[in-house]
Amino acid sequence: MHQSLLLDKLAVPGFGRVEVVQTATSTNAELAEAVRSDPAAWPAPSALIAEHQTAGRGRAGRSWQTPPRAGLTVSVLLRPQVPAGSLGWLPLLAGLAVVRTVSDGGVTAALKWPNDVLLPAVDTVAGLGLYRKVAGILAEVVPEAPGAGNGAPAVVLGIGLNVSQTADELPVPTATSLALAGHPRPDRTDVLVRLLGEVHAVVRRWESFGGDAVAAGLLDEYTAVSATLGTRVRAELAGRAGALEGEAVGLDPSGALVVRTDSGEERAVTAGDVWHLR
Repeated sequence: MHQSLLLDKLAVPGFGRVEVVQTATSTNAELAEAVRSDPAAWPAPSALIAEHQTAGRGRAGRSWQTPPRAGLTVSVLLRPQVPAGSLGWLPLLAGLAVVRTVSDGGVTAALKWPNDVLLPAVDTVAGLGLYRKVAGILAEVVPEAPGAGNGAPAVVLGIGLNVSQTADELPVPTATSLALAGHPRPDRTDVLVRLLGEVHAVVRRWESFGGDAVAAGLLDEYTAVSATLGTRVRAELAGRAGALEGEAVGLDPSGALVVRTDSGEERAVTAGDVWHLR
């Protein structure tokens, strides 16, 4: 039986508020609405966690569900003190924070660009190769009234992490959980506290360098845990803009994926789905 979070252990240094609800449609949607209604009640960073999420939202409008108390569905309110042009890095840095969290439990995680967190598998599946997805991330800017939040944009960062699911509780065969991957102690409360701490740490470091992920060394750290770089990929571009294939050769300073096509042309992919071909 999946265990509830231990509320008395959820004091996270640096966080103004950590709220747990039993059920939410989407923690991102509900936190965004709460921030619009009463910004002062949600100092950055704050977090909303649901023991059961009934209508979770992923990238490109996808929906997903997970059994109650089996994973972590958490949304973090941030007001990054960085130039607006740097905000595209936030989902990538959140992915890096999840990798650090998982690695604390002795499991080797990797990132599929931009921010899917993967764990090794014993057999291959289309699009992921020898990996399975354990976490996904969705970042959304929250429109607010002029003057709210001292001018810094409010961003809700949603993270869904599979913790104790069994194989038959996973939504798709390309997914996994920390328990299935052999994490030695996948306690949801411990994982949540580590996760929030890692998000806070990486964002503060990014802010201290004015949103420059390269100068902060975060580009190098992301590259070191990327399962995408050096792989032949197919990028299905956002907005039905077509697709391209080639080798993923790096990230540019904005966090875009650089793909070298068979003709030798290098193109930056800023948004869309990327599939590993080999």
